Amino acid sequence: MNFTIEQEQESDGRWLAEVLELPGVLAYGASSLEAVSKVEILALRVIAERLEHSENRPFSINISIPVVA
Repeated sequence: MNFTIEQEQESDGRWLAEVLELPGVLAYGASSLEAVSKVEILALRVIAERLEHSENRPFSINISIPVVA
């Protein structure tokens, strides 16, 4: 399964990163890198929690991060 991280800068200057394939998995950061790092960690925690509770079967993970200019 592939996961895509989408990111955008809010009007207040903060960055928001979200894993599109995992509803509710989003994180804010002071920079794009910080937001992406936080959302990657959160996504891995959510996946681990789901596997631990047998909500998903094991699968290979690929994370795609688009580069923001």
